[in-house]
Amino acid sequence: MDTLTPQTLRIPVSSRYGSSELEGHLFLPEGVAQAVLTIHPATATPERFYFSFAEAAAASGFAVITYGFRGVGDRATARAHRHIRMRDWMLEDVSAAAAWAEGSFPDLPQVALGHSVGGHSLLLGCGGERLSGIVTIATHMAATRDIAPRGERLRVGVGLGVVGRAVTRLLGYMPGSRVGLGEDIPAAALYEWTSWLRRPHFFFDDPTFDAEARIARLRTPVLSVGTTDDLWAAPAQIDALTDRLRLAPVTRRTVSPAELGIDHIGHHGLMRRSIAAAAWPEILDWLETAADTSR
Repeated sequence: MDTLTPQTLRIPVSSRYGSSELEGHLFLPEGVAQAVLTIHPATATPERFYFSFAEAAAASGFAVITYGFRGVGDRATARAHRHIRMRDWMLEDVSAAAAWAEGSFPDLPQVALGHSVGGHSLLLGCGGERLSGIVTIATHMAATRDIAPRGERLRVGVGLGVVGRAVTRLLGYMPGSRVGLGEDIPAAALYEWTSWLRRPHFFFDDPTFDAEARIARLRTPVLSVGTTDDLWAAPAQIDALTDRLRLAPVTRRTVSPAELGIDHIGHHGLMRRSIAAAAWPEILDWLETAADTSR
């Protein structure tokens, strides 16, 4: 199949609100797939943002699954899923995508890439039982107090945590598309996200969310990638998260704009087509090696 013409997917989700579906796509290589890569998205980030990386991975021999979290999109979509929390994305959506990947390709090695909250989900063990490798991109201990630039700390703490919550209560959804935070998202997701952001150790301080035990059980090898200019996920914040992995082998990689010959990378830059030639080969090579270990 042409990697530019992916197959549309409907992935079933068992939710606390009943059965529903994730909308996704399957990218297949021209020849026989050597492994399966599932890409788990960041908060308020549309599925299409990952299509370029999916095409590159398919060209390297992976069958690649992309999808979007429930409730991420326009205001109608966000309102229709207003009760979806951030933990529902992590525990239900990520798990559903992983189960679909394992069930659809039972004989192929499975690897996964998670961006930001997608990476959190994988480190908490939601990516399936058969993963032989996990790549996290800009996945960190996301406590607002640890954001170093004062201006960005205020923007997140006040703009998202105060104004964002007030606007969400007024509209019934978080208008990310209007305030420069990506796509619109459900109200419950915004409320839980900002609640975690206020805690010194993010979701590890939430007594209703068994994050500490979950991350301590993970044994899958991890490549944790960040950048020097990410205002949200600074290297120290990424280290604070990966330090909680007790059993999983961890490789840390911090990329600078100068290393890639560009001016800026930020929180989303490593997944953009514009830096593909500079950054993606290393990530894809690591995923291929991880997949090879389970053959």
